[in-house]
Amino acid sequence: MVNPAGPGIKRAGESDPGGGQAPAGSQAPARDPLRALPRRALSIGEGMDYFPFLRRAYLFKGLTDDEIRLVAAVCAEEERDSGDVIFVEGSIADRFYIVMEGWVEVWKNYYDPKPDLLAVHGSGRFFGEMALIDELPRSATVVAKEKTRLLYLYRDDFRRLIRERSSIALSVMTGISYMVRNSNEAFVDDLRKRNAELERAYAQLKKAHSERLRTERLSTLGKFSSLILHDIRNPLSILKGQLQLMQMRLGEPEKLAGHIAASLAELSRLERLASEFLDYSRGEVRLDMVVTRPGEIFAKVEDAVAERLSKSGIALTKELRYDEPVILDAERVFRALLNVADNARKAMSRSGGVLTMKSYRDVDKLVLETADNGEGMSSEVLAHVFEPFYSASGQGGTGLGMLIVKNIVEAHGGTVRLGSKPGIGTRVLLSFPLRS
Repeated sequence: MVNPAGPGIKRAGESDPGGGQAPAGSQAPARDPLRALPRRALSIGEGMDYFPFLRRAYLFKGLTDDEIRLVAAVCAEEERDSGDVIFVEGSIADRFYIVMEGWVEVWKNYYDPKPDLLAVHGSGRFFGEMALIDELPRSATVVAKEKTRLLYLYRDDFRRLIRERSSIALSVMTGISYMVRNSNEAFVDDLRKRNAELERAYAQLKKAHSERLRTERLSTLGKFSSLILHDIRNPLSILKGQLQLMQMRLGEPEKLAGHIAASLAELSRLERLASEFLDYSRGEVRLDMVVTRPGEIFAKVEDAVAERLSKSGIALTKELRYDEPVILDAERVFRALLNVADNARKAMSRSGGVLTMKSYRDVDKLVLETADNGEGMSSEVLAHVFEPFYSASGQGGTGLGMLIVKNIVEAHGGTVRLGSKPGIGTRVLLSFPLRS
């Protein structure tokens, strides 16, 4: 019987009650095909007294001295050199063995490129008995790790003893049962250790993966720093110009009010840009959930883009089919819609058009939809639209807009769907779960 653990059965490098210390560094020995099925070993134990050895063997600890002498009378002995294959997995069993001196290794799939070492047996350990009991082929390959003395019983003698002496049969059954129990406990203990190692490895891998993502984000931010600085410089330039005009018109309250409004708009734009960069570099969106209505968010988007849409000849229409209170991060959903609206403006900037915003309920989801009749996008552009720093408009921007939209919606547990055709326009659907 092949057992990876049990009384007296230890892995390589561990102590064995019956045989001292197992040799360290057990590895698959060289697989010489000529030694795979060695010739029958010479019996060298004729006339020798095996009683003292068998008396100490665990398998026969419950037998009387007379019964042990019956066993000893049918035993024979053989010697094996290091690397000898004692029997091969799948072969027919004709005997079982007890290790007297030395060590043997038990291998599964021994001739495969990556065999598994199941056990190392030292002095007093027995193996190969199960194939004699269940009459099935050998379940493993056993190889001598070093020069080894083995005691063996032939199948017919073994069966006769257990048939004629119920005490011997009971002793064998008890020994096998004990080994199986200890084997199961060893397997469970080994499984627990492996699970603990896997959990530690998974935690380390997860930490390393998070760190890698963070490093990649920071690296990407550095690589595209010129693009980011360009996008920030534009509102700063406008803000500087407005402040200079305000300084020149301190005595004209009406004009000052217009310059202040324009300055505040550019400051809000800078604030949104900073928030987008921060969310991207952090790799997560931290939601601040509030109760709001789709109409309130649409109104805020309209106020933010109305002037720029008007300058490009673009009309804005709204359809509030669902305007009940909802729980969302209103500020971030506003930013998401603003990014989508700005993309639509760029797509219609050459010839004008209509930007439509709709809100409606789809079963248990709130859908915020935007549609434009601008240039549209090819399938190639659609395939890259959510990639960081990708932009096909040619009108500037960080290239983070749609990625930020996706991150915001998914942070709410929602989804983004997008459809577009060149020359027809683009339709974007942001779906959010309705929370009570």
